[in-house]
Amino acid sequence: MTADIRWRIIVLQVILVVALAFTSGFCYWAANFTHSYVHNELVSQQITFPTANSASLKALPAADASAMLPYAGQQMQNGDQAKAWADHYIAVHLREIGGGKTYSQVSALSMAQPQNTALANEVQTLFRGETLRGLLLNAWGWWTVGTYALYAAVILTVATVAVFLALVYEVFLAPGLRPRKSA
Repeated sequence: MTADIRWRIIVLQVILVVALAFTSGFCYWAANFTHSYVHNELVSQQITFPTANSASLKALPAADASAMLPYAGQQMQNGDQAKAWADHYIAVHLREIGGGKTYSQVSALSMAQPQNTALANEVQTLFRGETLRGLLLNAWGWWTVGTYALYAAVILTVATVAVFLALVYEVFLAPGLRPRKSA
């Protein structure tokens, strides 16, 4: 390999180290921003999971209660907790309120019976519950994006170190690049 090609490789390695380091740093920032933002928003809502022995937790179906149990008594602070609350607490109560019907199904029934105030109230409750459930699942989604950004940051950091070590080898250790001493 000629010295000219070797210098081109070194320049490309320098560019790659800078690009990978910048991207890695950005991913660390994105993960931290996303997790902090979701955490702060969830904490501000002051949602606390029922305690392990509470009647509301025991009233849930077994699968839903077991999904909620790891968070029993805790304040909601992360996306995984938001998903558990949305899918295993709110969703259960919404099925009970709607008799297994969705918001849109109950809303259609209410429109067909405009004088039925009980049905109209049920529609409002389902709408509010589905809205809260959707917001919590959105928080979980962004928490998950932040987690993937963290994984990407770690992988990019490893790649940056690998390319940097290859660069160090090329510059300081590779034979044929250093100037030769004349005899």
